[in-house]
Amino acid sequence: QVQVVETGGGSVRAGGSLRLSCAVSGSRFEIKAMDWYRQAPGKERELVAASTFDGIRVYSDSVKGRFIIARDNAKNTGDLQMNRLTPEDTGTYYCNVDILRFGRRSSYWGPGTQVTVSS
Repeated sequence: QVQVVETGGGSVRAGGSLRLSCAVSGSRFEIKAMDWYRQAPGKERELVAASTFDGIRVYSDSVKGRFIIARDNAKNTGDLQMNRLTPEDTGTYYCNVDILRFGRRSSYWGPGTQVTVSS
C-alpha cells in the first residue's frame, strides 16, 4: 500500500508565500513523477507543477516564475514553494505521484491541503 499526504496549507495574504510538502510512504516502490494540482471552488482540478524522476520541471502559465517544485527522491518527499501568492491561487492543492511498484505503474493522490489567499 502506498500513501500520499500533503502538508503546509494555510491562510496567507496576497503577496505572501507558502510551502507545501508531499510525503509518500509504503514499501517497495519508486516514484516516477510527482505533480501538484489544485482545485478552486466551482472549478476543475488543474495541473500546477510537475516533475519527473530525471529532473524535468513543468509549470502552468499561471504560476510560472512564482512557484517552484522540488523533490527528494531519497526521502520520497517533495515540496511546492509558492511565492507572490494571489487570491486566484486559492484552492485545495493535491499531490499526485506516479509510482512503479512490483512492475506496475499506478497513480496515487493525497487528500489535499487547503490554501487560502486573501486580498
